[in-house]
Amino acid sequence: MNSTAFGSADILIPNKNTNMEKWAVIACDQYTGEPEYWDSVYEKVGDSPSTLNLVLPEIYLENSDVSERIENIHKSMDKYISENIFTEYKNSMVYVERIQSNGILRKGIIGAIDLEKYDFSKGSTSEVRATEATVIERIPPRIKVRQGAPLELPHIMILVDDEKDTVFSAIDKNKLEKLYDTKLMQNGGEVSGYLIDGNTQELIDKALSALADPDAFSEKYGLKDTPVLLYAMGDGNHSLATAKEFYEQLKKANPDKDLSNHPARYALAEIVNLHSDALKFEAIYRLVYDVDNEKLINEMTEKLALSDTQSEQYFTYFSENTEKKVYIGNTSSNLSVGSLQNFLDEYIKNNGGKIDYIHGIENVKNLALRHKGLAFILPDMDKSQLFPTVIADGALPRKTFSMGHADDKRFYIEARKITE
Repeated sequence: MNSTAFGSADILIPNKNTNMEKWAVIACDQYTGEPEYWDSVYEKVGDSPSTLNLVLPEIYLENSDVSERIENIHKSMDKYISENIFTEYKNSMVYVERIQSNGILRKGIIGAIDLEKYDFSKGSTSEVRATEATVIERIPPRIKVRQGAPLELPHIMILVDDEKDTVFSAIDKNKLEKLYDTKLMQNGGEVSGYLIDGNTQELIDKALSALADPDAFSEKYGLKDTPVLLYAMGDGNHSLATAKEFYEQLKKANPDKDLSNHPARYALAEIVNLHSDALKFEAIYRLVYDVDNEKLINEMTEKLALSDTQSEQYFTYFSENTEKKVYIGNTSSNLSVGSLQNFLDEYIKNNGGKIDYIHGIENVKNLALRHKGLAFILPDMDKSQLFPTVIADGALPRKTFSMGHADDKRFYIEARKITE
């Protein structure tokens, strides 16, 4: 029995005959403004078994053929299961070592999150919490992928605030069975996975339980009688929210059925130590287009009281005609990104237009030029602020931060059955 919300799972790994470089594909919420990236992935994968056939890249979410794409995803899942592509490891965890594109090692542990201990609503006090505002409108299209799907594949990364690295120090990879070891496509670096044995699982659970001790938690953050936040979302916020909502809908549809042991109660995820040197918190930039740029700038300047006078909150806006760093005089959030986001949401609601969330300064500038729009470049967030801010203020504004470059996001490898 696991002491916290994170525990073992029945994990599916492709068998040894699978070309793992073609199997592993980057998280579906990346490169949403760059169709050429995904075109290249399809070309590399070809007809080989691949997670590309099991997920829906978000760049296609609004396409007219999205229903057909979802149907094909379910067919591919059934096909891979019937062809015995997977080996199932019961009650398992997988230790993952990812060599990022910058050469830095990132460690992770794949297991299952208990959705009964997760609440993504703002102000939640659950053990697993969202770190940014969840956009409810983004969940239904993702539920359509999950409905009727026999499998789930995670790009969810969850952070633990483990300054002394007690969780990962319990792992000796030299004593573990290696499950896979592969290069990753498209400048993704390399990744290897190891099967965690039962004794090591117990040590991991013990270390996580110590982090969740209420007295130790209160002392750590200088708070009294505060519900423990052990697991904070890093990446894949809406994917975990989708799993939660799907499970809640399942319970409502089956009020007389005991679903306490149903596979849909859990979601496969990777936990990572917040203090890992590999985790660099970077701002996620805003791309706004299909708007009157001059009108937006004028209204933004007035409503946010933008000026050259230095203050704690600031950002830079960029278009084909201008690039200017400005300071916010009229703030509506504790963070620059929050004050800007509140304005942009209201402006687009009243005037129309589109907003996208982009990683990388050059990427967002190039896209602003391509779409004749505006790029908004925001300051990075110090990752040490994450847990205290979520504990004190609830979820941050959506798309506040990203952990590293797009190339270094989680690649799909592991899977899990979510039907009985």
